[in-house]
Amino acid sequence: MTSGLVASAARKASLVLLIAVVLAALPAGAQQRASVPVVGWLVFEAGEGGLDGFRQGLREHGYVEGQNIAIEARTPEESDDRLVEQIQELVRLNIKVLITGGVPATLAAKRAALPIPVVFIMADPVGSEVVASLAHPGGTMTGQSLAIEEQFAGKWLELLKEAAPQLSRIAYLWNPANHSSASSWKTMQGLAPTLGLTLQSVELRDRKDIDDGFAAIIRERAEGMIVDSDPVNGSNQTRIVEFTATKRLPAIYVWRRYVDAGGLMSYGPSFYELWRRAATYVDKILKGAKPADLPVEQPTKFELVVNLKTARELGLTIPPSILARADEVIE
Repeated sequence: MTSGLVASAARKASLVLLIAVVLAALPAGAQQRASVPVVGWLVFEAGEGGLDGFRQGLREHGYVEGQNIAIEARTPEESDDRLVEQIQELVRLNIKVLITGGVPATLAAKRAALPIPVVFIMADPVGSEVVASLAHPGGTMTGQSLAIEEQFAGKWLELLKEAAPQLSRIAYLWNPANHSSASSWKTMQGLAPTLGLTLQSVELRDRKDIDDGFAAIIRERAEGMIVDSDPVNGSNQTRIVEFTATKRLPAIYVWRRYVDAGGLMSYGPSFYELWRRAATYVDKILKGAKPADLPVEQPTKFELVVNLKTARELGLTIPPSILARADEVIE
């Protein structure tokens, strides 16, 4: 009997030792993921303080990355096939919520019919048939809509004309497949004549269209540019900013990261604030709420950013009326 007890105890000790060795061999991240909820992050734009804003929002709800929550971040690739692969990869990591940024990543998640909740930030989720309505999204997806771009698209025209009064012809870089961009185009077409402006439509459905777009701008002699929020534009950020500098074209953007990179002005929602709010959805979902019951929100905070260094290089004097309204002025 005594020898049996000793053998049993020895086996238990060996098992405990084996488990300890296996756990010790696991990467720290794997050990953390085994004990905390994992959030998948599939967002096109790394800029705009996205992850920083999201982490700030998580902290406000009591989450600290690496302690009681983990984030698996991926930057989407343009191929639909790769998007699906990346989503599947995140799902295999047993994520509890998937965060998507931009239309392509969100639509890929929609097509995948995931059994897990999805929190998005995208343009026009209703028009894109991602949700049934803003108030009652239904299904497993909810988040924040940028579909109100058409409500402030007129500000792009007004601000650009105010900064460069000599402008008469402005090129609009947009993706016709983007419902929100299409609404913005319609809004600006109605407003442009009242400001003495003519609009040139430069359609970019794919990042490879950028060369043809630049050629059209040069050919039709546009004097300024408006660059909307579609990811196709975002994927060409460096080339767009360099083009405006080389051709000395005043331009206004939705995203402030273009201005940080040398663009003239940006006016649009605070993306930091949008991502901070996304953490609220994650908190509610992890506590048992269903996406179908969480209304889709729209931005409430907007920011105007001006790059004075770029203005000087373009030979522009930004009027005090704009500088007084600017949330940030880059010297």
